[in-house]
Amino acid sequence: MDTFPDLGALSDQELKDLIEELTAEERDVSYRRRLLHGKIDILRAELVNRLRTKHESGEPIITGADVRQLTEILGGRSDAEPAPEG
Repeated sequence: MDTFPDLGALSDQELKDLIEELTAEERDVSYRRRLLHGKIDILRAELVNRLRTKHESGEPIITGADVRQLTEILGGRSDAEPAPEG
């Protein structure tokens, strides 16, 4: 990452150019963020729709494997460290 320039050493035009450059960069980052949020919203809606369909057809929404995985997560175990059997 670039260090912030010595503002006192920049001319008025250099300051204006830097403002324009950073504003354009911020616009690009903001646009990408909005795209990502849109994709996340679509994925969440699909997941909710699938869960709703499973529930309506009588399929279990949460399985024993899901409960075991949640227990491992809450217990601080990683995927690399399987839970003891028994």
